[in-house]
Amino acid sequence: MLFEITQQSSECAARTGIIHTDHGDIHTPIFMPVGTQASVKSLDSSDVKNTGAEIILANTYHLHLRPGEDLIDTAGGLHRFMGWDGPILTDSGGFQVLSLGAQKTRTKGGEALSKIDDNGVTFKSHIDGSTHRFTPEIAIDIQHKLGADIIMAFDEATPDDATEAYAKEVLNRTHRWAKESLDAHKKETTRHGYRQFLFGIIQGGVHKNLRIESAQAITAMEFDGIALGGESIGYNMPVTRQILEWVTPYLPKEKPRYTMGVGYSPLDLFDVVEHGIDMFDCVAPTRIARNGTLFDQCAKDSNFRISITNAQYKHDFSPIDPTNTLPEHINVSKAYLHHLFKAEELAAYRIATMHNLTFLLTLMKQMRAAIAEDRFFEFKKEWTQRS
Repeated sequence: MLFEITQQSSECAARTGIIHTDHGDIHTPIFMPVGTQASVKSLDSSDVKNTGAEIILANTYHLHLRPGEDLIDTAGGLHRFMGWDGPILTDSGGFQVLSLGAQKTRTKGGEALSKIDDNGVTFKSHIDGSTHRFTPEIAIDIQHKLGADIIMAFDEATPDDATEAYAKEVLNRTHRWAKESLDAHKKETTRHGYRQFLFGIIQGGVHKNLRIESAQAITAMEFDGIALGGESIGYNMPVTRQILEWVTPYLPKEKPRYTMGVGYSPLDLFDVVEHGIDMFDCVAPTRIARNGTLFDQCAKDSNFRISITNAQYKHDFSPIDPTNTLPEHINVSKAYLHHLFKAEELAAYRIATMHNLTFLLTLMKQMRAAIAEDRFFEFKKEWTQRS
């Protein structure tokens, strides 16, 4: 069994569970740090483990271009290559190759860096301009070689501004590619000696009828888990919540659910968990950390953020994490971290990144406890009212 539900809230669709992989269990709901190029920027694997992370993400598109899936395959897969012994999830690369130009060019003009056809996508590398091609079978083969525990079907991400007619065209292509991805995956599910699980992705843009149609089509296939994709998800949280309301009734309860790209704000995590989502990821927490932006539950900002480079922190000797969930050697004063950023010391990026990830992963641990105690809304109110 890949997934088991351990507690179901009586207040809403929130639930706790365990995803079982051959590299360890993942306790859900869970935020997943993004390690695009087989690295969570500024951290090593032991740092990531110390944040409380149980699973990390890697990016198929970037790893295909550099260093290449064949090299990683020769190394024995991503786990051995990057020295991470926990579960890993890889996306299919579909979002990246399609965002290179094909969708944006329709409205902005100019030469596209990628070209979509019914069988796949041909695209140019952003590194050296070389030409590459992804099809469902190629995307799955790359992910098999990368060796992630959870891999994704190849899909076409639907832009928010897509007309219903174009969104329908994308939907038909995505459903066809989903079946082709599944067929390709069935040929080889244990390349490196452990199981790899395949998730399908629901598309449909901002159109209710298409989202429901996609939910019905993807859940009817033999995927191990179900993901919710498209430009809206995570980028536009009011629309994300609306789409979740549309599709949740059609999602099988026994399979893990994944919203791709959610985690810009801690409040976003409450929103998707309330709708029964088990997994989510976002590059924002680590990206903003490298710019000196830290999560702080007492911040007056609506997204619970402070900018440690602001002058007010120059003489602030309070710890960056007053709850002491950070490792002791990382929980430095705001004044010291302010100094490190001003001096452009590399340690600043490591400390800030560890802080933001620990903040979110501690929140997830507390959220799981609240669901287990059947007081999700009480916890949400307690947490958000501290700002």
